[in-house]
Amino acid sequence: MTTVPGLPGSISPFEIHVPQAELEELTRRLAVARWPDIPATSGWESGVEATFLRRLAAYWLDGYDWRQHEAELNRLAQFTTVIDAQLIHFVHVRSSQPDATPLLLLHCWPSTFADFAGMVGPLTEPATHGRPDDPAFHVVIPSLPGFGFSGPTREPGWGVERMGAALAALMKRLRYRDYLVQGGGWASLIAPAVGTHADGDVRGIHVNAMINGSNVSAAHPQLVAGLDDRERASVDDVDAHWQQRRGYADLMATRPQTASYALHDSPVGLLAWIADLEWAVDGRSLSGETTVDHDTLLTIASIFWFTRTMNASARLYKAHGDWLAPFPYNPIPTAVAVFPGDRTLRVLAERQHDVRRYTELHRGGWFAALQAPDLLVDDLRAFARELVAESSPGRP
Repeated sequence: MTTVPGLPGSISPFEIHVPQAELEELTRRLAVARWPDIPATSGWESGVEATFLRRLAAYWLDGYDWRQHEAELNRLAQFTTVIDAQLIHFVHVRSSQPDATPLLLLHCWPSTFADFAGMVGPLTEPATHGRPDDPAFHVVIPSLPGFGFSGPTREPGWGVERMGAALAALMKRLRYRDYLVQGGGWASLIAPAVGTHADGDVRGIHVNAMINGSNVSAAHPQLVAGLDDRERASVDDVDAHWQQRRGYADLMATRPQTASYALHDSPVGLLAWIADLEWAVDGRSLSGETTVDHDTLLTIASIFWFTRTMNASARLYKAHGDWLAPFPYNPIPTAVAVFPGDRTLRVLAERQHDVRRYTELHRGGWFAALQAPDLLVDDLRAFARELVAESSPGRP
């Protein structure tokens, strides 16, 4: 896999620095938060559990140190550029290995580029992380348009395809060819869109937390035509799970602006919205099996709060339209990593992608980059090796 090094002049270095006045305003708002009554039923049945959120908000107020996490993120080389009239923020860290594979890492919603911070070292310099024989990567981690330091977007239409085109343009601006793309959740749709717009430069796509339409079988029966009884039972199980979780998505796909007033004005409301997905989306964090730690959760919330981008990020749901509808077949070699709670169905994945690798992992969850980054890195490495083997002369 090849790259052409060098940065064009339209790319500017970037460093995060939140003004102190912003930190003080967040502290003030957290201190005067109004709390709703607690429903008679306890636990998470109706949404984020009250005791959990109170403790998390109290820690945000009195224990969490944004400046520490800001400094840690600033250890990563960050840049900005303008593509399609939109500011794009990204991390770009090149490996010391000249034959390293370019890799575009895409976060999902409601997350940020910071999801991948702990993976940068093992991916770029495997030798210094105890894996000298593993492949190395040149890593590019954008903030999706409208998210965090790439936002807010200023006009409608920033759906999957437009994001894919912008990120393909970013890789071209960095002069990368023959690269891999990885993403989960929304990014499992955006990654193939990058391939569509990359003029053949995407060598392979790696996805987790795949959105493959399995939970909209009633609206799109062609997806499930010809399934056997066992496969159809799996689809029905996913459908039932989705019916219990879909409220946030329906709201953002139809009335995102209405929700934005509360999320933009209340840090506790914003935190609850994020925690409901990051902490409870697959139920595993609730059981304590694979948690997203509180500092990580608050870093995500802080980035959305300080950049005022929860509204813009939510517009992705509306911009994309029927966000779980069938999409064009993806002919690019694809690896599917299935973490506990993903509810990915292989038969449907293979109907929509050229699946070359399908791996079921024993640990992690929907936010695998945060819950099981070591397993995600290992599966990416394995997929890269397989692609190299397939392209080697004289292979069987």
